[in-house]
Amino acid sequence: MRLAALAMALAGAPALAAENPLQPSPAWEDMRSSVTGSDIEPPIDPAVFDLEAPMRAENPALVPIRVTQVPGSPRITKLALVVDHNPAPVAGEFTFGPATAPLDFEVRVRVDAYSDVRAIATLEDGRQVMAGRFVKASGGCAAPAGGGDKAREGMGEMRFRSEPQGDRAMGTLMIRHPNFSGLQRDQVTLLNIPAEFVQTIELKQGDEVLMTMEGGISISENPVFRLGYRPNGQPVAVHAEDTDGRVFDASFPAAGG
Repeated sequence: MRLAALAMALAGAPALAAENPLQPSPAWEDMRSSVTGSDIEPPIDPAVFDLEAPMRAENPALVPIRVTQVPGSPRITKLALVVDHNPAPVAGEFTFGPATAPLDFEVRVRVDAYSDVRAIATLEDGRQVMAGRFVKASGGCAAPAGGGDKAREGMGEMRFRSEPQGDRAMGTLMIRHPNFSGLQRDQVTLLNIPAEFVQTIELKQGDEVLMTMEGGISISENPVFRLGYRPNGQPVAVHAEDTDGRVFDASFPAAGG
């Protein structure tokens, strides 16, 4: 029930601001080549895709990010999501299958200080393009887990819901996991809780891959992912692993469940 409520909150969030463009970022200049594999700055191209994020986050540990692609533009095959001033800036590296085009993708991240949040997309034709917003938030990586001492209860529980949208569907994947960042403190011992988070995810319908993720500490606790896709009538399966070697598997009927 709690996971379902979290998904509803993400889907029903207020309209995300568009008046917060990227700001000059020495941190990005320092890391750009390691993220993109090139010294060339990926161009910002709103004719391909955009990233929406709140100008000022209500909760720095649960900042909603939405990436939407312009129909008819080259398919996005990979996406790196970066929060420039987080301790581990690369929140996640994603791949997307053909059934997700044009991309419509949402996720929640932690933002530790006022920072650019950017997505670097690799297109089917090999080009890289970028989009992003400047988000005012602080302390997201050290914010206590919402469940307190019960944060680990139900770890690995998953839900998947699919809602029709014309000839496509919007799938919502929810995973129960505290995604400890390594910067949070135990409220009793006051010692830092070791990092412990969902590291990899594979989402498939039948044999067709919809999404994979290699994630880090900047993905929020109890991760929620919303992804548009074309259903193929096959069951949906999720395989996930965390940094402590736990393996989580679940399958759902073709219509969601």
